[in-house]
Amino acid sequence: MSQNAIAIITDSTCDLPDDKIAQYGLQVVPMQLIWGSQLLRDRVDIQADAFYQRLISDSAYPTTSQPTPADFVAAIQQAQASGAAEAIIFTISGQMSNTYNSARLAGEMVDFPVTIVDSKANSMSLGWQLMAAARIRDAGGSTADILAAAERVRASTVTLLYVDTLEYLQKGGRISLAARWVGTILDLKPLLHVDHQTGRIEPNSRTRTRGQALEKMYTTFFSRLDTSQPLHVAVMHGNVPALAREVADRIQQDYQPVEMVTAITSPVMGVHTGPGALALCGYAGNF
Repeated sequence: MSQNAIAIITDSTCDLPDDKIAQYGLQVVPMQLIWGSQLLRDRVDIQADAFYQRLISDSAYPTTSQPTPADFVAAIQQAQASGAAEAIIFTISGQMSNTYNSARLAGEMVDFPVTIVDSKANSMSLGWQLMAAARIRDAGGSTADILAAAERVRASTVTLLYVDTLEYLQKGGRISLAARWVGTILDLKPLLHVDHQTGRIEPNSRTRTRGQALEKMYTTFFSRLDTSQPLHVAVMHGNVPALAREVADRIQQDYQPVEMVTAITSPVMGVHTGPGALALCGYAGNF
């Protein structure tokens, strides 16, 4: 089956680097940032480096908006024009954004076979699903095979997130009341996780210092993976490349993953996690 036979479409929260998007022939529909009087398309009108610099210096605080149904319709039509016979759209968790609903409405607006998937994930926990799905597609798999591959990854993925402050997640409404509470006692440093069953960001643990939080994230992450299996690991960061490289080098030395991605989180994700954030996301298995 050709790569074009089944189009795989997603949104820009997937945080996949550009080379991976090109390698797997993915279509990415940008989320939007509203910053003062500007409406900026994520990773199109504003890139991550410029975003984090402005986030620190600009007194105005940006908000985010999901793509419209028309945005997804345009992507579906582009896929059809490129020769696709059908499309699968993987979106950020419906608990974090209304993007899934936009995609669902778009699917109802076109006379074209479209499958909409709530990834129950964000960032590279969505990105890993996309890469697994594309590999099965490119090997000639059916839609059912593609969906099953993405589901296997979702069910196996562990995502842990450290943020310097809960301020950004609070402002964006992307964190539960319980998780908001964990950062209020003695200014403790929170460690969060994505629940890939519910699609929510939840509290994991609290430590007193940044160093303790990062060490706790590292040990907890690998304790939840079967390290005897091939490891697929992503190190995502909020404009702290030196720290991300340090963690990635440690992972390479300790565990030799078969696949590793180190990347800066996209502007629309950075609105909610803020500068200085670091996340580990990955799974173990031959898929």
